[in-house]
Amino acid sequence: MTNEKAAHGKIPATVITGFLGAGKTTMIRNILQNAEGRRIALIINEFGDLGVDGEVLKGCGAEACSEDDIIELTNGCICCTVADDFIPTMTKLLERENRPDHIVIETSGLALPQPLIAAFNWPDIRSEVTVDGVVTVVDSAAVAAGRFADDHDKVDALRVNDDNLDHESPIEELFEDQLTAADLIILNKTDLLDSTGLAFVRNEVSSRTSRKPAMIEAKNGEVSAAVLLGLGVGTENDLANRKSHHEMEHEAGEEHDHDEFDSFVVELGSITDPAVFIEKLKPIIAEHDVLRLKGFADIPGKPMRLLIQGVGARIDQYFDRPWAAGEVRRTRLVVIGLHDMNEAAVRAAITAAV
Repeated sequence: MTNEKAAHGKIPATVITGFLGAGKTTMIRNILQNAEGRRIALIINEFGDLGVDGEVLKGCGAEACSEDDIIELTNGCICCTVADDFIPTMTKLLERENRPDHIVIETSGLALPQPLIAAFNWPDIRSEVTVDGVVTVVDSAAVAAGRFADDHDKVDALRVNDDNLDHESPIEELFEDQLTAADLIILNKTDLLDSTGLAFVRNEVSSRTSRKPAMIEAKNGEVSAAVLLGLGVGTENDLANRKSHHEMEHEAGEEHDHDEFDSFVVELGSITDPAVFIEKLKPIIAEHDVLRLKGFADIPGKPMRLLIQGVGARIDQYFDRPWAAGEVRRTRLVVIGLHDMNEAAVRAAITAAV
């Protein structure tokens, strides 16, 4: 078995962050299935009440990471609960007799990476673990479609005309924070773009952070574990150069707003025609500006559950694993959007789409 401890004897931890639907879970699944002898512990910071990502990864069958090695934190905003949730989780992990060779942490698509990185300076953790690197996964197709601002051209024009105006949305700030924290940026889903679109994405991503970490292209989250693991950065020692909007607001005496995003779960019965259901979901997502939709569906006559993952107008679906013996077959979808999303209207529309 490979022992990948850092030179100073600490267990390396890789933080994988990225916007909603960027492909973090798929990338981690690839890491687990190609771990090259490493024993990997995985911590997932899920947003919402349904731990979809954890369920997907538990079903991947990778020897490198058993179900006992996958830990879910469902608080959504890890920046606010580091002391209550993350640090005790890390402490218990380090107390195990069979400790991991590497720790991989998947942040929620709505979590701030910087406070999580800062938590590695907690005395009991700092002596045992180091941040090997922060990997930020970017949904290239979403960026090309302008998903991080309502209207980029309009925002840019307003900034030029009035430097005192602040037109940045929470989504833009979050995207920039994730890029600012990165040691490596993965431009994922590049197979959905032509050369012009990809050049635009590269320029857009580069323009949103003064730091210029390495940037590589990928499709379907296919990046070698040898590239993602073993960066050896020690990111927790470089926080002063990676300040987030959140931190700068606190330094300016402003209060952090935790209500920028909302999520809720829609429970449904069986979906008799998944193709029709998916097509009906698309206009609902567009009309209500749903940021992310993900969950599982029960398809009558099928022994496996259908995984549904949507971001913007794109919705992916595939059967991920058989229903377990005694498991209640049902359809549950997590819907994530801005705080002013009309939950009642979205819920009613999705229910009517069955």
